[in-house]
Amino acid sequence: MKILILGKNGQVGWELQRALQPLGEVTALDRSNNEQWLCGDISNFDAIQHVLNEIRPDVVVNATAYTAVDKAESDREQADLINHQAVAHLAGLCHQQDVLFIHYSTDYVFDGTGTTSWVEEAPIQPVNYYGQTKRDGEIALEMSQVRFINFRTCWVYATHGHNFIKTMLKLAQSKEELSIIHDQVGVPTGAALIADVTAQAIRYYFLQSVEQQQQLHGHYHLAPSGETTWYDYANYIFEQARKSGMTLAVQKLNPIETTVYPTPAQRPLNSRLNTQKLQQTFKLHLPHWQQGVAQVIDEIL
Repeated sequence: MKILILGKNGQVGWELQRALQPLGEVTALDRSNNEQWLCGDISNFDAIQHVLNEIRPDVVVNATAYTAVDKAESDREQADLINHQAVAHLAGLCHQQDVLFIHYSTDYVFDGTGTTSWVEEAPIQPVNYYGQTKRDGEIALEMSQVRFINFRTCWVYATHGHNFIKTMLKLAQSKEELSIIHDQVGVPTGAALIADVTAQAIRYYFLQSVEQQQQLHGHYHLAPSGETTWYDYANYIFEQARKSGMTLAVQKLNPIETTVYPTPAQRPLNSRLNTQKLQQTFKLHLPHWQQGVAQVIDEIL
């Protein structure tokens, strides 16, 4: 099996390079040229077509995305290019070559209201432009007729790249008091878990008949079990860091509401994702979110 990973240096792309190696011959690209002059910049349509023609992959895993949520409100053209137009182009190429297309989306396609976890078929209503571009990318997948599996996830973190854990650890070393939002609820999701589930899903997919594979295409929600707020998440990070021997300056955490901390892009208050479809379809068990967070903190320290 030939697997092409795009976005190899992102949080998820970095972990995918590890997780997908046992499945076959993996080529991982970023926006620069590799030794064979292959470029994984999905906004360069000619370069991407050349890559697919050269590699002829069985699976394309697109871990690229425009993820600057607040910047997307003003940088709309670029956000739409990466999250929507480039996805549409890539899906079209994969459909032409009969390639399985793995993609990643977000809980931001929902409006973030209520307190129940979102199922895959819940009404779609993004509350910011980033969420809209991710939804437009999903629609492009659906319309392309490509064989696709799309994982919606939330609150992603990893040892590699920028994320909430690293930000909190950095702030906690210099500030004695921090104010953290307590009315947004979600599930911290490790890039390592996303990559491992992706590997399991690909392996399971190719063990099925063509008829059974058809039943597997579509959207899935991917997150660990449990739920938390950013405030409780930060508390857990500091607790684990101290257990690992890290000296922190922070002494006091103040819970604040989202309205106290205005941002250019509106944030959903409810980022809970119902993962029953994923677990039942691919015969998977998803661990509690604290397990992955504690492991990454140990690795970072």
